[in-house]
Amino acid sequence: MTLLSEPLRLPGGALLPNRIAKAATEELLAEPGQLPGAALATLYRRLAAGGAGLLITGHVMVDRRAVAQPGDVVLERDTPLEPFRRWAAAGQAAGGRFWMQINHPGRVVPKDLARTTWAPSAVPVDVGGLSGMYPIPRAMTARDIDETVERFAVTARRAREAGFDGVEIHAAHGYLLSQFLSPLVNRRDDRWGGSLANRARLLLDVVGAVRERAGTGFAVAVKLNSADFQRGGFDTDDARDVIKMLADAGTDLVELSGGSIESLATAGFPADGRTLAREAYFLTLAEQLLTTSPLPLMLTGGIRRRAVAQEVLDSGVAVAGLATALAVEPALPGQWLAGHDARAEPPRTRLRNKTLAAAALQSLTARRLARLGHGKPSRPPYSPAVALVLERLVRGRRRRGYLKWLAHA
Repeated sequence: MTLLSEPLRLPGGALLPNRIAKAATEELLAEPGQLPGAALATLYRRLAAGGAGLLITGHVMVDRRAVAQPGDVVLERDTPLEPFRRWAAAGQAAGGRFWMQINHPGRVVPKDLARTTWAPSAVPVDVGGLSGMYPIPRAMTARDIDETVERFAVTARRAREAGFDGVEIHAAHGYLLSQFLSPLVNRRDDRWGGSLANRARLLLDVVGAVRERAGTGFAVAVKLNSADFQRGGFDTDDARDVIKMLADAGTDLVELSGGSIESLATAGFPADGRTLAREAYFLTLAEQLLTTSPLPLMLTGGIRRRAVAQEVLDSGVAVAGLATALAVEPALPGQWLAGHDARAEPPRTRLRNKTLAAAALQSLTARRLARLGHGKPSRPPYSPAVALVLERLVRGRRRRGYLKWLAHA
């Protein structure tokens, strides 16, 4: 029986102090210049004090021209590193490991932010009545693809220079690397399309470039969908094969999640109609991958109780990842490690539209994280619907700042 308190030695040599991780969350707290500031440092210092052995940042963009939201942090070749050094020190303040999640959104860039919207193929985002929020993307050229690989490698190297212990490459949730893996979005007929080996080529090239550029003693993980939850999309059998490819490429750990903007599995609304568990949403799919995985796996999605986290480890998963639960109660890992059965109650909304409901719950989580970053209790005195309205107002201000910065960058 593996205990939550048991350390984990990763293939590349990195040691995680325990088996609880803070998974990436959408924090939207970038300061002017798309830099991490005092709010992110305070947030991660509080999360570090909570006791998780590993903290993973919200996604940091590798290209200033392509952000999923105007509150996203960007790290490029010429970005000032001192704010990132302060962020790294905050996340490591309690002795745990701190990894930066690095990402490119591809086609998932709203129209009001889009200067560069890329995808493997010119397939638009389909979110029903809200599809018009996203432009039709341009199919990437070979030069675009090579540039993207280089950008991931540069961001990873600079994360190491800033003091982070590793990076997690985001290849899930319908972002660019996940788009290449999906046969629904990737309709190319060249070396990056068709077979799974071709569709995985960009991801593997990114992992290889990151590993080479960042050097030894630096963890390289990948976030991967256990399934996209779309009929005809990337599924568990594909994930099984990609995990084997990632092991050969030198990956240390694979975090399993699921879904995308078109299939809101992490909010409980998979587009293909599958029924997910109320907690540890993707455990059943993860169990199908454990017997063949040559890499340690981390599972994220709906873990809110100590007993469920232990069940995840008992299944053979190496690390239990928490996200929304830590926005509710950042001290949860330490309480579990001390043997207490504390739990985080999931937020709920009465909104019936699935897309709006998911957006409202995500906005509430973002508001909770913002409150923690400003030294306040995480519980906001308003509903998810009000949080959605507030987040849209904050987004408007950040959008103006981002576009002004981009125009002069």
